Amino acid sequence: MKYAIIALAISLRIAAGQDAAGLSLKGQIDLANVNGRIDHFSADLKNQRLFVSALGNHTVEVLDIRGGKRIHTIPHIAEPQGVFYDPDADHLFVACAQDGAVKVFDGRTFQLLTTAKFSGDADNIRYDARSRRVIVGYGDGALGFLDPNGKKTGEIPLDAHPESFQLEKSGTRVFVNVPDRKEIEVADLANNTVIAKWPVTSALKNFPMALDEAHHRLFIGCRAPARLLVLDTETGKQEASVEIVGDTDDLFYDAAKGRVYVIGGAGFVDVFEQKNPDQYNRIARIATAAGARTGLFVPDWEQLFVAVPHRGEQLSKILIYGTK
Repeated sequence: MKYAIIALAISLRIAAGQDAAGLSLKGQIDLANVNGRIDHFSADLKNQRLFVSALGNHTVEVLDIRGGKRIHTIPHIAEPQGVFYDPDADHLFVACAQDGAVKVFDGRTFQLLTTAKFSGDADNIRYDARSRRVIVGYGDGALGFLDPNGKKTGEIPLDAHPESFQLEKSGTRVFVNVPDRKEIEVADLANNTVIAKWPVTSALKNFPMALDEAHHRLFIGCRAPARLLVLDTETGKQEASVEIVGDTDDLFYDAAKGRVYVIGGAGFVDVFEQKNPDQYNRIARIATAAGARTGLFVPDWEQLFVAVPHRGEQLSKILIYGTK
């Protein structure tokens, strides 16, 4: 009983701090019987659903955000990593680390429609709205393209395995983290070629990435040491570097509020205020849970989701934060 009271007191202090910092814990969705690492998310804005890649559990979990509950589990997936929901086609794309496949499911029935096979380690997924292509980072180094039905339509070779990558909306460039080469590779989606390679040397293990297109800034999360690097997208020059929570695997830029949210497996979310394009002040460090290093920021909902993995007595869940 004593420990329960202490835990409740700590939770109340954390929640109060979150409200003051602009992040407020709104709730959680428990994921009973989901074990192992949790990777990336995608959102269905219209129907308020969230798709969660439970990599270690070999499942994709489908959550009803309005109802605050899990509504479906897609089983037997070979280590799902990236996931993307296409509302126009009503298709769910799931990239698999173990076998390099990208599986395409019906967005309503969750029946498997087709499988696109890549050489291995299918990872992050993004969507190019101009060309209506799904882009998948995979293998020893490439971005592969799929049409809305899952048919392979081409690729861009890279120097090593791609981690997070971001696409311009007003231009045709894609920025790609390539940590094994200690660089960011910049490719042109208009002609499917790499046009620049920017070294990342002040900190290593550059995994997550976010883009502030209006101010021409690229945010890079590094793990060794734990730093947020800010690069000028016109020159590739590093303009800022700030300390962040350790073991980050997802970070997001909130353009409406001028904030950066960094999720770290060390058990915190760091919130940075953008004073100007080259100055970032940490305004909060929010306690989450050990190993909680992935999530999703959904601007339309003004919500940040953080995945908590099952570790010992720590049960798997999705934490839901309001960003107002």
